[in-house]
Formats: sequence, C-alpha cells, structure tokens
Amino acid sequence: QVQLVESGGGLALTGESLRLSCAASEGTFSSYAVAWFRQTPGRDREFVGGIGPSGVTTHYSDPVRGRFTISRDDAKTTVYLQMDSLKPEDTAIYYCAAQITNWILTLAEHYSYWGQGTQVTVSS
Repeated sequence: QVQLVESGGGLALTGESLRLSCAASEGTFSSYAVAWFRQTPGRDREFVGGIGPSGVTTHYSDPVRGRFTISRDDAKTTVYLQMDSLKPEDTAIYYCAAQITNWILTLAEHYSYWGQGTQVTVSS
C-alpha cells in the first residue's frame, strides 16, 4: 500500500509561484497515475490535474491550465505540482492521490491512496 506525503505549501502573493511535492513510499510508483486535487471549506475536492504512469500524459482542469505543471521523477518516487501565476482563488488545501491505472482519473472517488494535504494560501 503506497503512502503519500505532500509538502511545499505555504503563503504566496498574487502572481507568485509555489511548487508542491508528493513523495511516495513505494518503489513501483511508476505504475501509478497521480493526480492533484484541492479543497476549500464546504466544497468537494476539485480535480486540478494529473499525470499518467511514467509521465507520458498529463491533463489539467480549465482553471489551472497554462499556469500549473505536473511532472514526476520516478527515481525519487515524487510527483511535483508547479504553480505559477497564482491567484487568490487558488487558495485551498491541496492533496495528491494515486491509483494503479493507465488513465488520468478526474473523480476523487476513483483514487485509493491519498496524502494528508498541504495548505496553499494566495493573498492579494
């Protein structure tokens, strides 16, 4: 069972950048599709973007496309979320999720493994 740990959250000003990391405990991590979700109080977890096994494919939600980039380093069993041109509406708790699948799944209930989340706050 893979364990995920997010890091890199914090406070940023509008237009600045942050990079989140999702470190996995399992060496076969390259077989997992990994996604990032975010959640604000009172709302469901929202798909941000994902990366397929071995990093061949990526997919992003409309609000972040062109500003956020997901990459992975399977040698380090880590997936990254580079967030540029941050906006106040990006403020949320960000979670990474993993599933053994060839597809980038966009619904939270399709992922079996989750990290604990990391807070991102963007101030104007």
